[in-house]
Amino acid sequence: MAGNSFGKAFVVTTAGESHGPGNVVIVDGCPPGISLTVEDLMVDLERRRPGQSKLVTQRAESDTPEILSGVFEGKTTGTSIAILVRNEDQKSRDYASIKDRYRPGHADYTFDAKYGFRDYRGGGRSSARETVARVAAGVIAKKILAEAFGGEVLCYTKQVGPIIAEVDPGSVTLEQIEKLPSGEPNAVRCPDPVAAEKMALLIAEVRKDQDSIGGVAEVVARNIPPGLGEPAFDKLKADLGKALFSLPAVLGVEYGIGFGAATLRGSQNNDIFVMSGEGEARKVVTETNRHGGLLGGISSGMPIVFRAAIKPTSSLPREQRTVTQSGEETTISTRGRHDPCLLPRFAPMAEAMFAIVLVDHYLRHRGQLGLGRV
Repeated sequence: MAGNSFGKAFVVTTAGESHGPGNVVIVDGCPPGISLTVEDLMVDLERRRPGQSKLVTQRAESDTPEILSGVFEGKTTGTSIAILVRNEDQKSRDYASIKDRYRPGHADYTFDAKYGFRDYRGGGRSSARETVARVAAGVIAKKILAEAFGGEVLCYTKQVGPIIAEVDPGSVTLEQIEKLPSGEPNAVRCPDPVAAEKMALLIAEVRKDQDSIGGVAEVVARNIPPGLGEPAFDKLKADLGKALFSLPAVLGVEYGIGFGAATLRGSQNNDIFVMSGEGEARKVVTETNRHGGLLGGISSGMPIVFRAAIKPTSSLPREQRTVTQSGEETTISTRGRHDPCLLPRFAPMAEAMFAIVLVDHYLRHRGQLGLGRV
């Protein structure tokens, strides 16, 4: 299967299926000397892990990573980094009764159309289980961003169903995303506590109805220097869009004001340039950020803000009409353990892909123009 590698200077290659022995990632292009331990990887793997709350799938995976190569005495060596995350709680028998039936909303039919054969257990390679490898690679990318220029990437739930949160992407913190004001875990990962409570109730309601619900995730990258990205085919916006669209369940992507620009005049949409800071810290910024941190496909130095529309989970325990591989009409209800809403576990996946793209462009920029240009 082609298309398992991503990036040019920072190359991430993954392999694995939902119900196979495990998922593995190989990272090429990581500079030497970056601090990296299993404990570092576990922070984001825990945020992605199934079974973390009542609002997500109850599949019980520890997601403990094994660093197989590329790290010595807690530091990256500059050679290929290989990380393995084993599957521990796959229940393939839950899929035996539907192996010949196409699940609505899933890739069952399209995999058959492409390959003529597929792993029906949990969706095989098309399952979101494969993102555990991406999240591990994303931890490495985040570390490079932080060490290079203090860059950070955060993702949070902006919307679930009709409930929309009020969040300032320029000031939101990881603590607000992960914890409620009471100190309890923020299971929805929405930094607006009022909206978070409503979202949690809605997710519980649709689960009780044997249904699912979609929403919108917002991703922000801050402290990213101006100048990253290429002017034509490898625009930073294009690669970030591809990165988000490569994640399961993403049906739409916009950045900055996005589709809101369609109703504006140019005089309303343009962000005015001004100077900010004093002395050596003086720099060009914009008064507003409708451009979402990207101009001409190149970073402007303002926060890079994207939103991804996430569809409702396709696997439902309620009965739906479908057809079999042989074309016979039938019905299907999906057993197994599935998220009633994908947003709570989407955050670390989106952060990982965002960070991977930004590091790839940073390393390419550094290789072309040298350290002095960043």
